[in-house]
Amino acid sequence: MKIYLTIILVALIGEFLVRSWVRYLNLRAMTPDLPSEFEGFYNAQEYRQSQQYTRAKTKLAYFSSTVSLVVALALILGGGFNLLDTFVRSFGLLPIPTGLIFFGLLFLANDWLSLPFTLYNTFVIEARFGFNKTTILTFVIDKLKSYLLSLVIGAILLSAILYFFQRLGGLAWLYAWGLVIILTVLAPPIFTTLIAPLFNKFTPLEDGALKTSIRDYTERVQFPLRDLFVMDGSRRSAHANAYFTGFGNQKRIVLFDTLIEKHSVEELVAVIAHEVGHYKKKHLLKGMVLSIVHSGVLFYLLSLFIDNRSLFDAFRMDQISVYAGLIFFGLLYSPIEFALSIGMHALSRQHEYQADAYAVRTLGIAETLILALKNLSVANLGNLTPHPINVTLNYSHPPVLQRITAMRQLIAE
Repeated sequence: MKIYLTIILVALIGEFLVRSWVRYLNLRAMTPDLPSEFEGFYNAQEYRQSQQYTRAKTKLAYFSSTVSLVVALALILGGGFNLLDTFVRSFGLLPIPTGLIFFGLLFLANDWLSLPFTLYNTFVIEARFGFNKTTILTFVIDKLKSYLLSLVIGAILLSAILYFFQRLGGLAWLYAWGLVIILTVLAPPIFTTLIAPLFNKFTPLEDGALKTSIRDYTERVQFPLRDLFVMDGSRRSAHANAYFTGFGNQKRIVLFDTLIEKHSVEELVAVIAHEVGHYKKKHLLKGMVLSIVHSGVLFYLLSLFIDNRSLFDAFRMDQISVYAGLIFFGLLYSPIEFALSIGMHALSRQHEYQADAYAVRTLGIAETLILALKNLSVANLGNLTPHPINVTLNYSHPPVLQRITAMRQLIAE
């Protein structure tokens, strides 16, 4: 019992301390000196505002992570999980519905715990810096929709996993892994066709210079583009983005309306070229394969610990259950997950460099993508000087200045 409890407590407190230290380093890395690369894009006041935005988000992260840690420690050391388990068992239901209630109550408790911070971020910080476009009504409707999706999709998936581990013995992890593989493959088209339209409106990109330029580029590089859509991102935020989804010859590119408003046709084509680079380099496929391998290892390890009496004793549980075992194993596994996330972020940053290089080579020029990245960073009040350790731990994309340097070196070769 002591070894499992020690691992979990050290992991929770250790990660909290590391992330807090990195946030401190990140704030210390900011200086009032504007990088020369961004001269003419930021004036002094705008640059100060970008740093104030980073400070405001960091302070909120400090506070929210502290509250989360305190609550987690109280639950573990105070026997909160056992109290919840005793409560859900009092209904006298079968194991699977009991597990669903157990998870549902934990999900709601976690969501409601984070709600004040989400509200503050959306309606105070994002509003203060001119990003928030979400109304209270939209926020509430989005929340209800997310609850409904969690209820339907989450209940089905969780019920299947609970069934596998309760009834199929040593082969349960293989069945659970197979289910996750199917979901990993089906998730992108399901999200694109069924889930995303519940939250945003997607309209075909109108005929014109932008559509023609994108079509010309994708045809030239033989990218199987089927649809070009504009998403009403401005309904909720002034932040801008773009992405593509789909398999085979069913590729769909989605541009936020906020992205179109703030960038020239040439810049937008460069952004698309970067996204096409991910496809050409098979980054999405590699990511999917890694995710599948990771889930297989995860479920195998889960099968070794899911009914471990000592693990349940660490949480002061009276009875063993599959549903509680899922939660406890997740906490025990968190140090490994933390280490793996560092490696995945590093791989993701490498992929971003490769996609940039592809865009530069196929466009024949780096300046349009560089200009797009600069304007994106300014529009989003991005932190131009993140601390290297913060990048290592948290960045899936390289800092913008490093991306620009890499592209300039590529052209110089």
